[in-house]
Amino acid sequence: QVQLVESGGGLVQPGGSLRLSCAASEFTFRYISMYWVRQAPGKGLEWVSSISPSGGNTYYADSVKGRFTISRDRAKNTLYLQMNSLKPEDTALYYCATTMNGAGRGQGTQVTVSS
Repeated sequence: QVQLVESGGGLVQPGGSLRLSCAASEFTFRYISMYWVRQAPGKGLEWVSSISPSGGNTYYADSVKGRFTISRDRAKNTLYLQMNSLKPEDTALYYCATTMNGAGRGQGTQVTVSS
């Protein structure tokens, strides 16, 4: 099973940017679709974005479309999420995962958007 470690979260003001990273433990990472999901305080897991194994196809939730960009570096076994124009409602624990429902996710990285 692929082990995932997220990083890059933090406290940012509304309108700011953050870049999340997810390091995968195995080379099999490069052959599977990958996902970012998030969990806001008191709420369930929410799918944020997906990327195909090649990186050629990307998908976004309507709530982040046009603001977030998912990408991957297959040589480095790393997944990224560039988050721009952040809003307070983006505050959540962000996970990378091997399925859309969050299975196989790592420990998460906290993103807090607040002035």
